[in-house]
Amino acid sequence: MGLTHFNEEGRARMVDVSEKPKTQRVARAAGKVLMRPDTLGLVRAGGVQKGDVLAVAQVAGIMAAKRCWELVPMCHPVQLTGVDVSFAYEEDGIAFTATARCCGETGVEMEALTAASVAGLTIYDMCKAHQRGMVITEVRLLEKDGGKSGHFVRAEGDDPTASLGSAAAPAAPELPHGTVAATCISEKKGTRKHPVDSIELVAGEGIAGDAHAGAWHRQVSLLADESVDLMRARGADLAPGDFAENVLTRGIDVKGLPVGTTVAVGPARMVVTQIGKTCHNDCEIRRITGTCVMPTDGIFCVVTRGGTVRAGDEVRVMGEDELA
Repeated sequence: MGLTHFNEEGRARMVDVSEKPKTQRVARAAGKVLMRPDTLGLVRAGGVQKGDVLAVAQVAGIMAAKRCWELVPMCHPVQLTGVDVSFAYEEDGIAFTATARCCGETGVEMEALTAASVAGLTIYDMCKAHQRGMVITEVRLLEKDGGKSGHFVRAEGDDPTASLGSAAAPAAPELPHGTVAATCISEKKGTRKHPVDSIELVAGEGIAGDAHAGAWHRQVSLLADESVDLMRARGADLAPGDFAENVLTRGIDVKGLPVGTTVAVGPARMVVTQIGKTCHNDCEIRRITGTCVMPTDGIFCVVTRGGTVRAGDEVRVMGEDELA
């Protein structure tokens, strides 16, 4: 079959479909975003600071299908009767499938492929602060039905596969590390945190028994004991938890860790989601010393791997080789 998007002069044209009968048409397209396990865990835990990754990607895919004719020059405006985008977590990433339907003179393959492509791009955009090396792959048409060309179904095993044999990132010889100085919780919001022998971190939730646990981006707070030392030098008598930190560290500049950094705390893993916070107007420490270090030096994380953490455990930034 010859290409139909050229006129007699060999120039591009939009094909005239006015003589074609209207039929029910459907197309399904799919793809996948390959990512590290820690990035996948961050999406599962709802810890991506931009919001709900899959909900945003679903809406983006639907919107893209409706704008396909504006993006691909020779596509016709198609009056869609339905678009759906679905997702599946897999070991090496997130798979997505887009289905487009219409009743018209021309098909919806391009609308389905556009929806799938933009869904994948949106997942990348939502997660790129944590991992820029993600790969969008295997975007392809799975099925198309309706119209003169009949029913197409991609044959089993005909899906393209991509080999990601990229070289491992060089190991960083001096990744930041330190130790846990104290662990603290508060059972009720609005109350001062108090030291405990250990805390139990739960993936996607935070600290078991802590009032601030939940599926949000500030599950665990960390603060360096060195920052507290600056306040002690002003004459304040400070104990662990006084700045509302869950984990007090020693020997690691936690405020210098970029958002998206994966940190191992004992057996647990967490990802930095926020640096600093707004200090409460009635902050007792601010009233005593005239300043507070939590707004500038504290960090917040979500838990991607659980475990029991106690004073003396190692705190360290994880290297790329460990996250692959």
